[in-house]
Amino acid sequence: MSEVVKLERHDEVGIVTVDSPPVNALSAAVRGGILECIKAAVADPAIKGIVLTCAGRTFIAGADITEFGKPPKPPALNDVLAEIENSPKPVVAAIHGTALGGGLEVALACHFRVAVKEARLGLPEVKLGLLPGAGGTQRLPRAVGPELAVKMIVGGDPIGAAEALKNGLIEEIIEGPASGGEAFVRKLLAEKRPLRRLRDDDSKIAAAKADRSIFTNAVAAMTKKSRGLEAPFAAADAVGYAIDLPFDEGLKKEREGFLKLVASDQSKAQRYAFFAEREANKIAGVPEGTKSRPVNRVAILGAGTMGGGIAMSFANAGVPVTLIETGEEQLKRGLGIMQKNWEATAARGGIPADAPAKRMALINGVVGIENVGDADLVIEAVFETMAVKKEVFGKLDQFAKPGAVLASNTSYLNIDEIAKSTKRPQDVLGMHFFSPANVMKLCEIVRADKTAPDALVTAVTIARKIAKVPAVVGVCDGFVGNRMLAQRGKQSEKLLFEGALPQQVDAVVTKFGMPMGPFAMGDLAGLDIGWRSRKDRGIKSEIADALCEAGRFGQKTGKGYYKYEAGSRAPLPDPDVEKLIDETLLRLGRKKRVVSDEEILERMMYPMINEGAKILEEGIAARPSDIDVVWLYGYGWPIYRGGPMFWADSVGLKHIADRLSFYAKETNDPSLEPAPLLKKLAAEGKTFASLAAASKAA
Repeated sequence: MSEVVKLERHDEVGIVTVDSPPVNALSAAVRGGILECIKAAVADPAIKGIVLTCAGRTFIAGADITEFGKPPKPPALNDVLAEIENSPKPVVAAIHGTALGGGLEVALACHFRVAVKEARLGLPEVKLGLLPGAGGTQRLPRAVGPELAVKMIVGGDPIGAAEALKNGLIEEIIEGPASGGEAFVRKLLAEKRPLRRLRDDDSKIAAAKADRSIFTNAVAAMTKKSRGLEAPFAAADAVGYAIDLPFDEGLKKEREGFLKLVASDQSKAQRYAFFAEREANKIAGVPEGTKSRPVNRVAILGAGTMGGGIAMSFANAGVPVTLIETGEEQLKRGLGIMQKNWEATAARGGIPADAPAKRMALINGVVGIENVGDADLVIEAVFETMAVKKEVFGKLDQFAKPGAVLASNTSYLNIDEIAKSTKRPQDVLGMHFFSPANVMKLCEIVRADKTAPDALVTAVTIARKIAKVPAVVGVCDGFVGNRMLAQRGKQSEKLLFEGALPQQVDAVVTKFGMPMGPFAMGDLAGLDIGWRSRKDRGIKSEIADALCEAGRFGQKTGKGYYKYEAGSRAPLPDPDVEKLIDETLLRLGRKKRVVSDEEILERMMYPMINEGAKILEEGIAARPSDIDVVWLYGYGWPIYRGGPMFWADSVGLKHIADRLSFYAKETNDPSLEPAPLLKKLAAEGKTFASLAAASKAA
């Protein structure tokens, strides 16, 4: 019998238990073990009914993704499922933890399903650029109807046991998986209930067969946000086969769709992103076994947009917060905005109706920095100037308890410099959240020169606890994300002086898959911020300065690089801006030329990749995949392109290095010359991925 799957007999009930830690993934050994045990239970005349359950913390949580891209090992999952489905004896899946992907497909092949009340069931394959490949798209619509099936398969989010019960995905909610499953089988046998094979039961899809708009409306609602992605549309088509084709034909078409996606560039990029996010949790240069410090309460300084958003992230995860402001008025305003945000989410059904009150109760708003005393982690989100930050950290040194981690939410400033204003530099690091902090998933964790390993581990652990994706970076101007973004900003500005228009540049960037172009982004942030900073540093930027001098500060004034109609955030091209650019170029004696979309794309993306190479050279990021994580979760880089460094490998580093050299000469800009690392990899025909492989081997 199998090592990882066992069959036990409790008189007339056979109990098949999968025990393959940590998550009982469907490896070849697990598939083979289930197949053997089901066959043995069917062949045993004493067994009248079968329970399929799992040991450990969860039911089968999905496929074994380490097998992806390798030659398939028998038995195929579909063969295992056919064996379960064709069993003449009832097979009941008893679910605890999560039944995801292949795990839920196994449960759907069983004749009945029961689950503990905390269980979650889902088909998240779409998030890896795939669709369920073992009958999930054919059986789930027959279990719950096409509308919920579309939501679960095209959206990829799991549902809880209560919703699964209401929609017929499970028969009942049980106490414990093995005992509850066994009791349910005994009940089935006593009632002589006929077996329900989902493949033969079209009752839930009958309405959609008669009126296909039930299905197409559900698809339209779920694919609204899928711009540029292939998998959600392929998954929707596959659910359509369940409605339009006999079961076996639908299964065959689903398999074809799965194999096509597995081989696609998009799915390779999305699977890479999945592993990159996991890899980012491993902190280079921290001694094995370093433990996190306990964090029971967090203090946040500043109740503005950033501070409020950070406080919301902690309260969402159930962590108590002391929110500190310098005056009652600012505090009241900050708390009011948070309350309004949560109430709006509850009104949309995004969180339970009682959640806003519960979350507000976790936040204690106070005036005065001396109130940080009971916090284990203090995050400052005050004004972005070094003088203010140093003053704040000097006071924190006085009032924060010994061993508290002191974090700055700065997006640019030198953490080593900030740490010097305390007597405990070992406790100081950066936690750079992205705006809006309660929505954006990235947290850049900045390791300063003297940051203690356990302080770093604490920041990474707490970031994950509040559902952020942590990426550990080193100290430099702008860290990873903003440092690379600055290169794009420089080029977008130069392109205006050469003849491109804001709307042309932004269109190229959004067509590539970014949520916004650089000029629409500038309008959103406010052009006056950069203007003030340039004036402070005595720098001129003729076009941007001229816009600000004309009172065009972006969305807040209804006009910036674009114009905005009252109450609208949609950027509209403005002939006045074109005129202003023409006049500026005339005054400076510059000639306009036609700038191609291809040139715009290369000048937007390649200088950022070049900067990424410098960041790796300097050790600011430990791995190319960490840079990709920053861009995927902090800047809306399209997941189907895997991140800038992954994308660069697919374009080819030699091509990128050649084009950078070309633009350096053409635009007389030596900063565009390829970085030594990029040059070296290009010359050797290597990739950024080869660096990660080499460091793993070492």
